[in-house]
Amino acid sequence: MRRVSLSVLGGVVGILFFLPLLWVVTNSLRPGSETFAHLNPLSWSTFFELRPTLRNYSALLSSEIGRATLNSILVSVATVAIGLAVCASAAFGLSAFQFRGRGLVFGVVVLSFLVPFDAIAIPLSTMFRDWHLTNTFTGLVLPGIGNGMAIFLLRQFFLGIPTELVEAGRLDGLNWFDVFRWIYLPLSKPALIGAGLMLFLFQWQSYVWPLLIGTDAKHILGPVALSNLQGQNFADYGLVFAGAVVLTVIPLVVIAGFQRYFVQSVSSSGLK
Repeated sequence: MRRVSLSVLGGVVGILFFLPLLWVVTNSLRPGSETFAHLNPLSWSTFFELRPTLRNYSALLSSEIGRATLNSILVSVATVAIGLAVCASAAFGLSAFQFRGRGLVFGVVVLSFLVPFDAIAIPLSTMFRDWHLTNTFTGLVLPGIGNGMAIFLLRQFFLGIPTELVEAGRLDGLNWFDVFRWIYLPLSKPALIGAGLMLFLFQWQSYVWPLLIGTDAKHILGPVALSNLQGQNFADYGLVFAGAVVLTVIPLVVIAGFQRYFVQSVSSSGLK
């Protein structure tokens, strides 16, 4: 009975989390004028639309959110590619080499991901303006490539690689870069994918930084473009919900595709 009760409770909690998402998807298939028409009283029509229309999604093609979504994909992919190279190299240095102050450096890395990024976004944006990096993809990508959480995750995984493999590689004439390339990276596929997912989600859902740095039409990102759909005096909520669905589906597909690798990376790193 206890197992059945917990299963039922888990199902109820899952439904409660799913209902708001279902409501957003349903209202993205309705005209904006009907968004709140079925809330009181609650009924099946609140969460299901019998006459769906794709008008809101077609309208997105003529709005700035289409280009903004492509910009978000470009910036996120670049952040993952460059960020994995930077974070994996830093994690390798903190795990494979013994040097004075290694614990202090690692402590600074751990401290870096405990500080909310929004707390340093404004002074950092002032620095980027002095460097003439506003309204550039470089300015949008740079803050995301050095992620302390990704470095921590990769370092913990690298520490589990047997030292015998490294010693055997060194005896065979491999330099440290070859050890990193041919031993550490091939054995760390789950950790690399997990760290890549962190970098991707950090960049995809960021709002404050793109709002400060990428303000023109060529460099605007998805979350900022979505907020711009709500005018000062009028908002087409059908269009807003359609944009929210598009910006949600893309990371959802990515997470669903790489979920098992992320779980492996977390469990192998000693995190629960």
